Parts: sequence; structure tokens; C-alpha cells
Amino acid sequence: MRKTFSYASLIVTTLVLGAAALLVSPIDPKGEYVHRIARLWAAIHLRVNGIVVCLEASDNMPEPPFLLMSNHQSALDIFALLSGLPVSFKFIAKRELFRIPVFGWAMKRAGYISIDRNNPREALKAIEESAQKIKDGTAVLIFPEGHRSRNGRLQPFMKGGFSLAFRAGVPVVPLAITGSFAVQPKGSIISPPERKGRVTIRVGKPVVVEGKGLSYKAELMGEVRASIERLL
Repeated sequence: MRKTFSYASLIVTTLVLGAAALLVSPIDPKGEYVHRIARLWAAIHLRVNGIVVCLEASDNMPEPPFLLMSNHQSALDIFALLSGLPVSFKFIAKRELFRIPVFGWAMKRAGYISIDRNNPREALKAIEESAQKIKDGTAVLIFPEGHRSRNGRLQPFMKGGFSLAFRAGVPVVPLAITGSFAVQPKGSIISPPERKGRVTIRVGKPVVVEGKGLSYKAELMGEVRASIERLL
């Protein structure tokens, strides 16, 4: 019964709030109102499923623009980040999500960035688009692992996000999400959580990129990874 209610609630809120996002998007060029609608969508899903999100060390968050990098344990991370982070930001997400009716259309209108991980040329275009958004004052969030963890542990990082950091020249803010894997292990993106619980988002200290050469990329990757590991 609880699963059925969770599915029904998510479908209804996605359709209703997704339609609302599409309606307001023509008068919302920066996607701020659409992002607020997305936060409401996420908060409702978490509330319906009895999940509490806690944010720790939020004072480490600088003023935008910056690049957020988070570990990725579960589909629930999307809801937790939308609901829990106090800043407006744009996701870089896999292209398949943008093909979902209403949901994907709203993501596109919100200014979220599509990336085709199997097409290097398209991935480079997504990085360039993201860098421009960041330079224009927008915070962007990326999962450097590139996909959800199958076991809850931190996976190897992909290099694309760190190339973006250098193109944009802004601080990288590490984020660590804990608890989401225990509540909802890897599965369908619309699968309801298996149990109630608490998800915690910890904010690390920004890592400065400005003034550093490309030779710093490997060191930057190591610093961000070490920060997320400490936060976990």
C-alpha cells in the first residue's frame, strides 16, 4: 500500500509541477522559479516517504558562481540535493533523463544541462555550455563518479568535471551525501525508497582553481576526492 501511494504521489506531483514549470518557464529565463518548483517537487516526495534531509557545514558554501561536486549513492540524491541545498543550481545530467515526458521537458526549461556520455564531442559541448553558465553566475552541480554507486562506496572519478572546473575558473565545493544508499539502493529512478530514514549532506571547504595551471588537474581531483572521503 505504501509503495502504491509513493508511486502515485510521485507521478501526480511530477505531472502537475512539471506542467507548472513549463508554464512559468517563458517568463523565467534564468530558471529560478522553475528551480523553486523542483525544490517543492523534491520536498513533497521526501515528506511522503518519511525521509528527513539534514545539511551540515552550510557556512562553507561561498557566493556563486561555483561548481558543486557530490558523491552519488542513490536516485534519492537528486531529491535530497534539490530540497536540502540553500542555493539555486543547475544539474548536469545524462541525456536519457531529458527524454522523459514532462519531467525531462521541465529539466530542459530549467536550464539543466544534458550530457551524452557515449559521445565525446557532445560531452565537450556540454562542458562548454556548463562553463558559460558558471561564468554567467550560475552554480552547477556534477557527480564526478559519473553514475550511481552499486555498493554505496565512492567510485573512481571521471575527468570531465575537472576540465569544467578549469574552463570556468571558479571554486569547487565538495559535497558528501550519506544515508541515501541505505534508504534507497541503486534501482529505478522512480522507485520509492525501501524504508524511512535520514539523509545527510555535508559541505566541504571550497577548493580554489583560479590561477592554477592545467598541470594541477590531477591534484585537484585528488583534493576533491580526499575532501569527500573525509566528509563521508
